[in-house]
Amino acid sequence: MKTFDLSLYLVLDPDLCRAIGMVETARLAVAGGATMVQLRDKQGGTAKMIQTGLALKAVLAGTGVPLIVNDDVDAAIAVGAEGLHLGQDDTDIVQARARIGAGMILGLSVETGPNARPADARLVDYAGIGPVFPTSTKPEHAPAIGFDGLAKLAAASPVPSVAIGGIKAEHIASSFSAGVQGVAVVSAICGQDDPKRAAAKLMEEIRRVRQ
Repeated sequence: MKTFDLSLYLVLDPDLCRAIGMVETARLAVAGGATMVQLRDKQGGTAKMIQTGLALKAVLAGTGVPLIVNDDVDAAIAVGAEGLHLGQDDTDIVQARARIGAGMILGLSVETGPNARPADARLVDYAGIGPVFPTSTKPEHAPAIGFDGLAKLAAASPVPSVAIGGIKAEHIASSFSAGVQGVAVVSAICGQDDPKRAAAKLMEEIRRVRQ
């Protein structure tokens, strides 16, 4: 049975994490309370993704925090990741599910627009909804949807959802009010002087708004 907690979903960025690296950033963030970790490296290639993914698996071992690999099905399988995340323009969902099997977590980025693929609960386990705000960590993203757009897509989602796109601590209350089950962050943890403290402060705010 697949169990995962979307509360504080860290998306690793190789450029923002350059000072201490993605692996150490993930280790510290999980120590601070991050509940999921995604490896995203659009320029890395499969071999590099596998190398980094194996190192991440090692530091996450025993924490109960799942490793999600972005886009690269081959890397996700080779690493033995707990999950795969696909964007709107990535691998076909049906083909991806067939390759990774029923037991792996599968996430899908959900956006607005006439050609946007909705999440299918028969195939997808969670939806990443956004971008809520414009973000420099994904320059070619779809138009920002704001909290109103987030609420509409969260209400329409047949699977649990997580808000993504420029989310900071001050946005957590509004994100959860919109109906999502978690927030996905990049720069709020990656590149911070103390990723553990940054994650802990975010989790503190998440717990506060959930009371």
